[in-house]
Amino acid sequence: MPGCADAAARPELIPLCADHLALAAEVEGSVHGAADVLPAPCRLCGSRLGVRFLSGRVCAVCEWPYGEQPDGELPPPRVDVVYYLRFRDRVKIGTTANPRQRFGAIRHEELLAFERGDRRVEHRRHEQFAADRAGSSEWFAYSDAISSHVDALAAGVDPWDRWRRWVAEATATA
Repeated sequence: MPGCADAAARPELIPLCADHLALAAEVEGSVHGAADVLPAPCRLCGSRLGVRFLSGRVCAVCEWPYGEQPDGELPPPRVDVVYYLRFRDRVKIGTTANPRQRFGAIRHEELLAFERGDRRVEHRRHEQFAADRAGSSEWFAYSDAISSHVDALAAGVDPWDRWRRWVAEATATA
């Protein structure tokens, strides 16, 4: 750096001395935030991932301001999802805005995945997997095509974690 007598720590990467590099990182963090762990889980989505700004912290998942209490008087936002439930060698592809209540009425062994969407997305999935459909029901044979689709949707994330994130994001932007 011009006017600085100290040598750059890694001149091949950034030609700044350690002090100026730390100052640049601090300025960058004050503008764009710095990744941080929240002291306690986000009250909206439960994530511990945060972003620290000079003005405070926000959840890195749903951007809810850390420490703020969600308004309990507001109704929860509507988040429509297409769900994939497995029972033995069958998969039910359906849609709901209230999965816990809906799943209580459906015999199943496992929730495989959620996908954001309403009846239109559900209808597209029914058409996409029509060859595996059991009659005119919403149940399908658990084929390789459905398994691949479910694996891509799930991407190793617990479906309920994904659901909570979507609800938190919808609440934060309402």
